[in-house]
Amino acid sequence: MKAEYEFSPELFKAVLREDKNAEKIRRPSIKYWPDVWRRLKLNKLAMTGLALIIVFLVMAFVGTEINGFEYFEQDYELINLHPDSVHWFGTDELGRDLFTRTWYGVRYSLFIGVMAALIDFIIGVLYGGIAGITTRKADAVMMRIAEVIYSIPYLLVVILISVVFTQAGQGSSMFVLILAMTLTSWVPMAILVRGQVLQLKESEYALASESLGGTNGWILRKHIIPNTLGPILVNATLTIPRSIFAEATLGFLGLGLQAPRSSLGTLANDGLAGLAVGNEYQILIPAVFISLIMFAFNVLGDGLRDALDPRLRK
Repeated sequence: MKAEYEFSPELFKAVLREDKNAEKIRRPSIKYWPDVWRRLKLNKLAMTGLALIIVFLVMAFVGTEINGFEYFEQDYELINLHPDSVHWFGTDELGRDLFTRTWYGVRYSLFIGVMAALIDFIIGVLYGGIAGITTRKADAVMMRIAEVIYSIPYLLVVILISVVFTQAGQGSSMFVLILAMTLTSWVPMAILVRGQVLQLKESEYALASESLGGTNGWILRKHIIPNTLGPILVNATLTIPRSIFAEATLGFLGLGLQAPRSSLGTLANDGLAGLAVGNEYQILIPAVFISLIMFAFNVLGDGLRDALDPRLRK
């Protein structure tokens, strides 16, 4: 027995003009990178690190010209002068203004750290990307080579190369320091990229591109690398403070930049002798700057890692 239904006009309601867009999505669509920036701004600690980095970058070029002293200018009548209204950070054992030399040290340290991280980024992305997209045999050979290189102690290689160039009478130039830092430090980046490539090359869009005739290079360049930028950028951000700390270690050991140029490590080395005669400010100032730079890059890297994680998106 079929049920009979009667439809009457009372069962229906006319849709008003203002109700037509009731189910319209009113929130504007947000692209990936603007969304990353929005979430990064919510992280106060990361924004503090970013603000510190901007201040250091600006002052690395502006701070050297503020008080009118040259970084190599010596005044033997003002040796070991404590901070005052003229020499804001005091002077060293040769009467050189430490305020100017400190900002020159920040400039050199940041340049060495950023260049070392950039070279690690380029070599690591290329090597890891090729290893992940190529055949299994080639991948195995490339990764065994990378593991052999990575097994060599990082700091030992840096010190050894710096000593060799120093003994050869050429000193430790910025080129030598950057070369020494990047000989083995690119391997973690390559391992990270290779793991990301192995994971993403089995994704639907990569397989679709391959089925349409896309070559390995095209898939790697257009599909895989852009989708691995998040972890790569975080790793690159955390590589900068490690390179700065390695340069500071070399400078403190006397294997950094040669006089009269100064980095934060060489300033700390020069100020070490001041501890015995009551001039603690000579080593305290570069130590504080090294700590602040490393803090800024580390908290920014942590903030980027959280902002780039899609699982944290709200």
